[in-house]
Amino acid sequence: VQLQASGGGLVQPGGSLTLTCAASGSISGFSSMGWYRQALGQQREYIAVIFTGVSTTYEDSVKGRFTISTDNTKNTMYLHMNSLKPEDTAVYYCNVVTPRGTIWGQGTQVTVSS
Repeated sequence: VQLQASGGGLVQPGGSLTLTCAASGSISGFSSMGWYRQALGQQREYIAVIFTGVSTTYEDSVKGRFTISTDNTKNTMYLHMNSLKPEDTAVYYCNVVTPRGTIWGQGTQVTVSS
């Protein structure tokens, strides 16, 4: 399976964006999918993970602001981001954990600035 992330852009502080991660095949059988981000000059960090399309976990700084979800009928994962802050600026990546290993999509840039 291949992943295609999209939906990034420039948004003002306090604004919202929804990122989309489209898979080239079915995602219903995978144990987990997740979103990560990498700010300039920093290491990639975990943001949110969804397990078997049901349970979720979030990094503390995004709890209550970001929501991860999947739509198995569309083989797509989403990251709904609200109350965005300048420190959320980063390249956002999606991944899926498969029995053969972890697959990453290309990144999508999110810039939060006035």
